[in-house]
Amino acid sequence: MFGLRLAIAALALSGTMAMAAECPRPDALGTARVLTVDPHAFPRVGLKSFPATLPLADHEVVLTFDDGPFPATTNKVLAALASECVRATFFLIGQNAQANPQIVRAIAAAGHGIGHHTWSHRILSTIGDAKALEEIDRGIAADDAALGHAPSAKTRFFRFPGFASTPPLLARLEARGMVVFGADLWASDWNPMTPEQQLALLTARLEQARKGIILLHDTKQQTARMLPDFLRYLKRGGYKVVHVVPAG
Repeated sequence: MFGLRLAIAALALSGTMAMAAECPRPDALGTARVLTVDPHAFPRVGLKSFPATLPLADHEVVLTFDDGPFPATTNKVLAALASECVRATFFLIGQNAQANPQIVRAIAAAGHGIGHHTWSHRILSTIGDAKALEEIDRGIAADDAALGHAPSAKTRFFRFPGFASTPPLLARLEARGMVVFGADLWASDWNPMTPEQQLALLTARLEQARKGIILLHDTKQQTARMLPDFLRYLKRGGYKVVHVVPAG
């Protein structure tokens, strides 16, 4: 395991240098490094759901966004990330991807990661594993179609709606080489609040956790409005953004 993590770190270092040259603003937050996630080493990550998480250093964060794409807000999120040269991972709902393929392609073209979040955001633990697999597969197919390519190793991340997994579904996804993402902390942006309240809540949680996979929703106006201030907070606080990519 130790040797594998050293190999991952070496891959991350090469990605860091390439990305630093891509940002035209020397004062931007930027993306500090790229972490290649091997599903054999990290099949399930995120301490809110699983015993283990990604091998992040103190003050390193991974930004993830669920439920998009949604035109009214996802474009604002993309603009905020671009302004700070930050890369994130978007876990797409298949029916939203099918309805907005141009935004899916814009997400990928900006260098962000793509993950899957089922076809319609049904809670999979409540519908039986057979129907749940249909939801998973239909979502993956829609995301890949929106991207304009056949299923490939480029979209090998998955997140359960509501983090509601089952042991058989986890086993099936692991057998497919999918990394299942939970989260280490979140902004609770499914609850109505002002952007200022959301920023205070999220920064307080991050100050306590000091690092981790952060869950946000690019479908929420309050999140889109909060994000520029949160990215500035990360820079002031000495946090580093890590971009995750699948192995292979």
